[in-house]
Amino acid sequence: MKLIDSHCHFDFQIFETDRAQVWQRCVAKGISQLIIPGVCKSQWQKLALLVDDQPHWHAAVGVHPWWVSKNCQEDEECIKEVQLNSALAEHLQQYRCIAVGECGLDAAIATPLEKQIAVFKTQLEVASDLQLPLILHVHRAHNEVLKLLKQYPLPRGGVVHAFSGSEQMAMDYWKMGFYLGVGGTITYSRAAKTRKTVTRMPLESLILESDAPDMPLSGRQGQRNSPENLPLIAAELAALRGISLQEIASATRKNTEILFAL
Repeated sequence: MKLIDSHCHFDFQIFETDRAQVWQRCVAKGISQLIIPGVCKSQWQKLALLVDDQPHWHAAVGVHPWWVSKNCQEDEECIKEVQLNSALAEHLQQYRCIAVGECGLDAAIATPLEKQIAVFKTQLEVASDLQLPLILHVHRAHNEVLKLLKQYPLPRGGVVHAFSGSEQMAMDYWKMGFYLGVGGTITYSRAAKTRKTVTRMPLESLILESDAPDMPLSGRQGQRNSPENLPLIAAELAALRGISLQEIASATRKNTEILFAL
């Protein structure tokens, strides 16, 4: 069994002391590749260096909506539209990057949506120009994101990270070329809508993610999440859909390879 973690913040400081050991355990459990999304400009260079000598780790770069107003001075300059477009495009072309993101909209934070939209639009432009897939963060802003996606040609589509919407919303994204990121949320019995959605959507539309160190599995609240938990998410998805773990592993790996051209 080989799994790909399509969304893991493995570069975060919380993994600094035992990153190598965690990865060894991942490999032992059948996790063959990690995709590490960027969140702010000041992090991009460190992330590029981290994946440089790790052929099974892949970087994406972007500005996460949480970081739009939570930046160091360098980032505050970067998120001005012209500077961000130039900096993002230059980095994507210079380093081994497979996607734009993590980016999107979050209506549950204090940063005005108008400011988030300006930054998001710039990243949509770059993804369109360079024909790269998009890693989306969307929280309470699906209608706004879907409206914006219709304005930009994205031949490579992308993924809606940690999708937790309705089946109809999921289909709207899927029809636009966006996969659904399935993570630890499905291990919570109270997440009935999400569990139903991932059961009813085409298997071809789903990819697996840990979102480590965030999004811990049920029963592990308050603990650091880890990419080594991905097989547990895969097992839960297999149980929900009534198919084998091997079928889930094979399909989601293939979907991830197609999306990110791995």
